[in-house]
Amino acid sequence: MKTRPKTLGELKKSGYSPLSVKEEMRRNLINMLKTNSPLFPGIVGYDKTVLPGLRNAILSRHDFILLGLRGQAKSRILRSLVSFLDEWLPAIEGCEINDNPFAPACHRCQSLSLKMGDNLPIRWIPREERYQEKLATPDVTIADLIGDIDPIKAATQRLSYSDEGVIHYGIIPRTNRGIFAINELPDLPPRIQVGLLNIMEEKDIQIRGFPIRIPLDILMVYSANPEDYTNRGNIITPLKDRIDSQIMTHYPLTIKDAMTITSQESWLKRDNDIEFNVPVFFKEIIEETAFMARKSEFIDQKSGVSVRMTINLMENIYSNMEFRGILNGEKELYPRICDLQTALTAMTGKMELVYEGEQEGSILVARKIIGQSVKKVFQKYFPSPISKPRSLKNPSNEESPYQPILDWFATGHQVNVKDTFSFEEYYTALDQVQGLRKITLDYLKAGTPGETALAMEFALDGLHQFSLVSKRDIESTSSYRDMLNDMLDHVSDQGKE
Repeated sequence: MKTRPKTLGELKKSGYSPLSVKEEMRRNLINMLKTNSPLFPGIVGYDKTVLPGLRNAILSRHDFILLGLRGQAKSRILRSLVSFLDEWLPAIEGCEINDNPFAPACHRCQSLSLKMGDNLPIRWIPREERYQEKLATPDVTIADLIGDIDPIKAATQRLSYSDEGVIHYGIIPRTNRGIFAINELPDLPPRIQVGLLNIMEEKDIQIRGFPIRIPLDILMVYSANPEDYTNRGNIITPLKDRIDSQIMTHYPLTIKDAMTITSQESWLKRDNDIEFNVPVFFKEIIEETAFMARKSEFIDQKSGVSVRMTINLMENIYSNMEFRGILNGEKELYPRICDLQTALTAMTGKMELVYEGEQEGSILVARKIIGQSVKKVFQKYFPSPISKPRSLKNPSNEESPYQPILDWFATGHQVNVKDTFSFEEYYTALDQVQGLRKITLDYLKAGTPGETALAMEFALDGLHQFSLVSKRDIESTSSYRDMLNDMLDHVSDQGKE
């Protein structure tokens, strides 16, 4: 490995030419574009929407802000900006603000440079240390971000308050020659936002009126919720005007992108010898919960529904499968529709309910969303169970493919399914329904007994969502019955009361 220069003289002989952080990122981006290197690995679904704006902002040397609801990868995008920095950056050894060896800015480094000349010691900063971020909270102060005079330093080092050495630098000047991010910018108090104006416009700092002027070489990036980032929100207009590019993020636009994100981010490789098998249609049900929640009248859409909901939901499903495998000593596992009821805890904390939703309760709202998701995916794979009225143009009186199933329930039969059932108990309970296995094999083409059993429960639950079969969830048991008989029993029970 080639030894990096350790002094200013060695750095000059190496031919190193310093660039501003924005020029450095621009150059590296151009090189990545020329070699078709991925710009933001792991960021899914933004290729034609968000990434072009990010690309242009870097090429334009812009400070920018990402506007989007929670769970839209804003923080991940900001943190991935370090990949556009050089792997190593030379700075003056011991400098708190990463001074450029060729043009020191602080008084200490200027004096040291004059004294030592080409013998000025150099340290090399890895690019990961050149990114810093701060979560905007009401208690953030100007001293935290920019700096303040440190009376303890003045006393211990016997410095007068006119000496620059008494300054304690904040996090922004300590990120000089790097990238500084502020998450949830509108949450900063207005007086602190005012303190950012000079950094944005002049790229320098002044501390408590101290007679110094330190030019900063820094890329300022932000994130915010669109609802707050308005004149009616908590952002001051002059600061908003100084942010060069405004880039909107969004939730996955397709089920395919959503499935990719969940698969990528979920903890699915468990430390055991159990084989987990999750068919595509079940993954689609998981993702549809988020799509349905983002349309639900019971959920505050201004708050959003994070992709973390489906990630955590999938992890809970895997954990319930894992528990079942340990309980029954089974090594090859498939999920079940009834597993969704045990995984509700992953949903209830991710949804901000409006008044109507609070009246329903978070558990009931989550169950309704799961039901809507099952219904949506059921329609993709199975024919509609709603019979079309006969007409002169359509006189066919063909029997519904679901009729054998409905007839079986009409004779008083019912099916009870538990998430703790062994596979044999689960399969046997479902396979007793006349015509159920046939219809799943006809339309879902299940390839294994495990997938067939899941498909049978899926078909039953789909019929329930169309109000053709009754379903009751009592503790850990899902009970499917004939709709009419269940209604009559309910009326009879009320009469007895």
